[in-house]
Amino acid sequence: MEILKRTCRYERMNVQRIFARGFVIGGGGVWIIAALGSPYGIRTVSVLTSAVNSVALLALTVAVFVLGLFYEQLTGVLLLAGAVAASLYGLATGWEPGVWVTMTAVLIGPMLVAGALFSLAARMQDVCEHQETGRAREPAAPASGV
Repeated sequence: MEILKRTCRYERMNVQRIFARGFVIGGGGVWIIAALGSPYGIRTVSVLTSAVNSVALLALTVAVFVLGLFYEQLTGVLLLAGAVAASLYGLATGWEPGVWVTMTAVLIGPMLVAGALFSLAARMQDVCEHQETGRAREPAAPASGV
């Protein structure tokens, strides 16, 4: 069946990569803004603590972004595992419904989407490589003569 045939689609793979990386960058930006704004909402957090938290989140975001450039499948698995870990942490600490909605919107959901997109892009890359090497392995025409 042609519908189930694995075909290489570079444009789809590139869109998946762009959106996955965009989710990582956007998610990191949201958490950096949240960490920088925490002294204004939580009076027990100092500006220095907020700045240190922001730098740590920036470093983590850059690390995930760079890892995603080279190891898409690993990045996808790590992001999916992070979303599961955040959900388990929420269950263990007893988040209220409002916290669940917020965390799902700004952390768990984007991590799931980015992880799935990284995994899909890695799979499409494997399909493309398989098709390219499959063509190279075709037998050459027999030599005529001798």
